[in-house]
Amino acid sequence: MEIYLMQHGEAYSKDQDPERSLTPRGEDQIRSSGKALKKLEVDIDIIVSSPKKRAMQTAEIVAGELGYPKEGIEVTEVLEPLTPSEDAIAYLRRFIDKGKMLLAGHLPSLGEIASNLMSEGVPISIHFEMGGVCRIDVDALPTHKGDLRWILTPTQLRLLAERK
Repeated sequence: MEIYLMQHGEAYSKDQDPERSLTPRGEDQIRSSGKALKKLEVDIDIIVSSPKKRAMQTAEIVAGELGYPKEGIEVTEVLEPLTPSEDAIAYLRRFIDKGKMLLAGHLPSLGEIASNLMSEGVPISIHFEMGGVCRIDVDALPTHKGDLRWILTPTQLRLLAERK
């Protein structure tokens, strides 16, 4: 199973927008990231998103770029920022029959999920950036033996998206 973890794009501050929508720059970041994933021939079987607006917008933009039906996006509170990674991984087990899964979420939970997938006990620190994506391959869930295949920053994804 391939698990793609993606942090939402740049969002407005809570003072500017209580719902914390993506900024125009954040929308562009995610659009570029989605185009890059398409060029990398990432074919997602399921997209799972936090219910927060910035994550939902991220999931919808990526879905559009990958040709994934927006109505097929699974929305769950276990991808909210402070949810324990064990809860998220337990929830994801219901999709074990899916080969490729994209999670649209937040820090610190994405980093904790990634660490939990690859290590037991000693946390692994993975630097996520808004609009960035990492791929971790696993044989089963739960596991602590995941294989980090790659991590791409928004800048790298934009360069891939723009490449002819």
